[in-house]
Amino acid sequence: MPRSLSPRDLTAITAGLGAANARFAKAYPGESISRQPVHTYYTGAHLFDSAMPARLGAAAFAALHEHAPTARALARALGLQDSSLAEAVRARVIDKLKREPVEDLHLDFEDGYGTRSDSEEDGHAESSAEQVARGMADKTLPPFIGIRVKSLSKELHQRSLRTIDIFVTAVVKAAKRLPDNFAIVIPKVMTAAHVTVVAKECAALEKKLKLQRGSLRLDLMIETPQPLIAPDGSCALRALVAAGQGRIRTAHFGIYDYTALSGITAAKQHLRHPLCDFARQLMKTALAQSGVMISDGSSHVLPIAPHVHEAWKIHFDDVTHSLTNGYYQGWDLHPAQLPTRYAAVYAFYLKARPAATARMKSFFDKAAKAGAVFDDAATGQALLNFFARALSSGAITIEEAKQTGLTESELQSGSFPQILAARKL
Repeated sequence: MPRSLSPRDLTAITAGLGAANARFAKAYPGESISRQPVHTYYTGAHLFDSAMPARLGAAAFAALHEHAPTARALARALGLQDSSLAEAVRARVIDKLKREPVEDLHLDFEDGYGTRSDSEEDGHAESSAEQVARGMADKTLPPFIGIRVKSLSKELHQRSLRTIDIFVTAVVKAAKRLPDNFAIVIPKVMTAAHVTVVAKECAALEKKLKLQRGSLRLDLMIETPQPLIAPDGSCALRALVAAGQGRIRTAHFGIYDYTALSGITAAKQHLRHPLCDFARQLMKTALAQSGVMISDGSSHVLPIAPHVHEAWKIHFDDVTHSLTNGYYQGWDLHPAQLPTRYAAVYAFYLKARPAATARMKSFFDKAAKAGAVFDDAATGQALLNFFARALSSGAITIEEAKQTGLTESELQSGSFPQILAARKL
């Protein structure tokens, strides 16, 4: 077939393309295949001890037993129309509360801790670290744990860096290592400089304490408008991630500071406000394929008697809204929110499981359509992500996941293209 361009011409044309593709691949490594917790539970650092996760589970179970003693009662409280779904959800919530009531626990030295003297915070940083080390030894910690320090503002940055140093040093001194899945949360991030400073301190601590380089991970709190839109009008989120030098694990959306600073009155500050949807989707788009996970904020009404059912319904709907918008993690602030957190997560996955299973099976049967929906490899990846998240959360069992035709190793692989290549489909 006649051609006009020689190999030499094409070499000149494509010069620099390899380097550009490599830069792109580094910037967009793809979604993390690591387990993501479905929630983060915040508690004041001064309140923490190694038995707290078990106490939170017991309190959550007691709230469920008192306010929804049957599946029918839970269905009425949450607005579940399907009785069999309510039965399955309640049974799996009970199992979860007994087995793993908290997935991610953050010890708070910021809003949940308050303003205290330096000597008092020093003491709590050390004592809470020692309790974490005890929990590591006794195997009572949740799968994920971290601390939230104060902001890196002009007034508070020295205090924040000091708390990080004391806590990390104390836990490593007591346990000889960091807890599994440990992260430091930087709140009220305004500029990449805030992230850079903490990343530098982490590198220095790793060197001093002989920790593996990069083992101290960071979470960002996006709770002001400034990290979303920079002064030049660009989105600032990727610059914050870059400033973390590979340490950023999760970006959390904080709705209360964000809505207040955006001019929303207190009565209208809630998770489903349209302004929150804007921020939520901007974060999701900016961080897509970056390897950074995202987490939503918290419900504004706590389930405290006599308004437990009202608060439960708000929380259930908030979590469902987050899940629908691709936010698979959020904050919880009260043990009685744990039943509705897991109820919303499990209802979300269980309702969608039959159709998702049929679509995945059809894909492997090389069917072009499942119902009226065309499925391609990108959809296959989305389905794989769905089942991996459902499985890790406890919403479905491995036996139910295997009904898709996927093996356990394929479910854990995180890559649908690799599955197709291995199966030569």
